[in-house]
Amino acid sequence: MTPASRAIDVATLPRYGFGHRSLTWWGTLGLLAIESTAFGLAIVAYLYLKGRADEWPTAALAPRMFWANLTTAILLVSAVPNELAKRAARRLDLGRVRLWLVVCLVLEIAVIATRAMEFPLLNVRWDANAYGSVVWTLLGLHTTHLITDFGDSGVLTLLMMSGPVNENRFVDVAENSLYWYFVIASWIPIYAVIYLVPRFG
Repeated sequence: MTPASRAIDVATLPRYGFGHRSLTWWGTLGLLAIESTAFGLAIVAYLYLKGRADEWPTAALAPRMFWANLTTAILLVSAVPNELAKRAARRLDLGRVRLWLVVCLVLEIAVIATRAMEFPLLNVRWDANAYGSVVWTLLGLHTTHLITDFGDSGVLTLLMMSGPVNENRFVDVAENSLYWYFVIASWIPIYAVIYLVPRFG
């Protein structure tokens, strides 16, 4: 038997895969593990500073909640078109992927706009004291993720609109939806720490 006849023929294997069959999925998972750790450390820093302070918030009123509540509502609603884009990508349905990516982009713009309104209502400057620094850091970290995903989604949308589109682009859309779920899920504890702890904690 020659070495060539013993070789495994991989020509018939698919050139793409979703979920754990994709390298992009594993890369995204690794990124989410790192980012979750960063968020966790920032929240622990907040709680540590709160435990050491005589008053909390320090020399400031609790942040006003209107825009934060609107941000939260839009984020939760955005999970629907995000899931629909992911499902369409798994079916290789280009028309639906394009539609739901555009809807996702519109909602991401809305979230970034409401987030911009949150910063002035924190009632403290970032350099005023430890409370101001940690609150701005938490909100800034999450805002960075909003902007990053907006950029990623924007590029994916342009690629899906302009073509040519191969199966790997659909995988990219599906894995991008995983990142957006992380953006939504990570906001819940950050929202609780920034807006609820000063009132009820």
